Amino acid sequence: MLNQWAHLELFLGNPKVPLDNNASERALRVVAHGRDTSLFVGNDQSGKNLAVLMSLAHTAAACGKNPEGYLADVLVRIFDHPGNRLHELLPQNWSPPAPTG
Repeated sequence: MLNQWAHLELFLGNPKVPLDNNASERALRVVAHGRDTSLFVGNDQSGKNLAVLMSLAHTAAACGKNPEGYLADVLVRIFDHPGNRLHELLPQNWSPPAPTG
């Protein structure tokens, strides 16, 4: 127990730190399943693009955002968005656009 004391203090001091890693294990299952289903994506660049999009979608979902809405909005906005403010488009910082009309 003594060699785990620092981890215990971190858990007790921060309510966001979970007691177990079940959420991480569930997320890894999705990766393993995706590896099987996207075995033949066409070429290496397509595989890299798919990995980036899946990472963004799953991060958005983990942040409580609608992944489809997030990607639809960000993929359109990213071309005109200032480079020094790209952090605003990360899933944890993104807000859905206000409805128009």
